[in-house]
Amino acid sequence: MIRIVLVDDHPLFRDGVSRSLEEAGTFEIVGQGSSATDAIRLVEAQRPEMVLLDISMPGGGIGAAEKICDHFPDIKVEMLTVSETGNDTMAALKAGAAGYVLKGVGSVELAEILGGIAAGESYVSPSLAARLWVELRERPEKAAQDDLLATLTAREDEILRLVAKGMSNKQVAIDLDIQEKTVKHHMTSILNKLKVRNRTEAAVLLSEAPART
Repeated sequence: MIRIVLVDDHPLFRDGVSRSLEEAGTFEIVGQGSSATDAIRLVEAQRPEMVLLDISMPGGGIGAAEKICDHFPDIKVEMLTVSETGNDTMAALKAGAAGYVLKGVGSVELAEILGGIAAGESYVSPSLAARLWVELRERPEKAAQDDLLATLTAREDEILRLVAKGMSNKQVAIDLDIQEKTVKHHMTSILNKLKVRNRTEAAVLLSEAPART
């Protein structure tokens, strides 16, 4: 069972998500709240595997995400929100969120997304991908980020390119005929070198960089 804390200031929506996830059979909702303060308190008390946060709740979901990611790096944080702005998406990813899911997603799809995130994947709603790329193009530090990509070893570059195609660590390991723990080790090095917080940011940086020779 994947233990989840769910924080949203709309009780009816929160209850609906809670029921849907528990009916999926692989999730257990161990705490519910309505504010950033609730999120921090529940995480400290329950130590769940995963936290779902709304962006616009009292106290701000992005700030809560950053605090949770800083103090509890093993906990997966996902934003479940109506906001489709590039600024919010980028801010959430920079805060350390492993997923950015738009409200309105079906219950079956949400369960699949969260299952993938629990397995080490990242997710951004497809409709937001293009906006995210535009946002990155406009960032003045892009040249410096391209230089960071050049610090990757050939193997790290190979792994990142497979991750950017949506592969999980397990799928990458099978494709390259190496151990999954080796892929995890390389991914840790990749994130450190690129100075990003998650796989999604790393993949987007790669997609925006000029081809390496």
